[in-house]
Amino acid sequence: MLALLSTHVQADLSAALVEPSRATEETSAGLAAVVADVNAQVGSVPMVRLQLLLAPVIDACRRLQAGLLPEPVAGHIRAVSVAACSLAGRLAFENRDDSASQALYAEATDQAGQLGNAWLRASVHMSHALVTLYSSPHLADAQRLVDQAVRAAGSGGSVQVRARAHALQAEIAARAGSERQAQAALGLAWYDIEGRRSGDPSGTTFSAGHLRGFEGVCQLYVGDPSVAHDRFADSAAALTAPREQVQRAIVRTDQALARIRMGDPRSAAELLHECVLAAVATGGRVPAIRLRRARVELRPWRREDFVADLDDHLMDVLGA
Repeated sequence: MLALLSTHVQADLSAALVEPSRATEETSAGLAAVVADVNAQVGSVPMVRLQLLLAPVIDACRRLQAGLLPEPVAGHIRAVSVAACSLAGRLAFENRDDSASQALYAEATDQAGQLGNAWLRASVHMSHALVTLYSSPHLADAQRLVDQAVRAAGSGGSVQVRARAHALQAEIAARAGSERQAQAALGLAWYDIEGRRSGDPSGTTFSAGHLRGFEGVCQLYVGDPSVAHDRFADSAAALTAPREQVQRAIVRTDQALARIRMGDPRSAAELLHECVLAAVATGGRVPAIRLRRARVELRPWRREDFVADLDDHLMDVLGA
């Protein structure tokens, strides 16, 4: 980890690890920079490598917090710990280590609670909810975390975090078959997005493009698949940043699923060829899960050439 820091910050952190009372704001800033750098590479660098890069930051935060840190450095180190543990929880999930993921999210939640930052606590709950949605067989587990995120975001100062919490609330409601609740939550999310201002304290980039994807999911579960398809297309067109490629891969796979439900399996299979490449390129676990679900829905056409071609593509990629 020290190799990722400037020479001055390396010396500062080395001294602080020996004696935490010597930690400075440069110490916390250096650690935060490593977390930000790792986060920026999600989707473009193998998840295992990112998890290895992040582990020393978590260890350093734990060692520093075990000593007597000066104020306000203690608060800054705690904030870095929240960000690092939350991101590490997501990376552990991507690397299929669900027990480690749950433990890291528990640590992030505890640290955020001690920090007293409502929108930061909401962010941890949302990230935790997303991985729980795919690692737990019970929708209620994700629902509980989403409800906590919405409550925390409502008392926090980040409009973008509040919008994302409402969007996730809408998706969970749609998956549970509650159309009215899903639409109500989407309405609140759009209200938040349209009322946002520059300088959001969270620094997140949740946008209308992301929200279109959540609209598509809601339409897919409790609405019209043709509407869902168009929402996914709009979302995918907006998600162009390198950090958004995992989300874009998810959206495009869901768009293919909408085509299947519209009665156009051939076109869906064509799109899934692109999704196979995207899932492999990003290394995302959720795109792979969504891809598998879409392939399951193609079973009625399993004897068709276009499905056989897709299966060959999957085998070629997995065997590479």
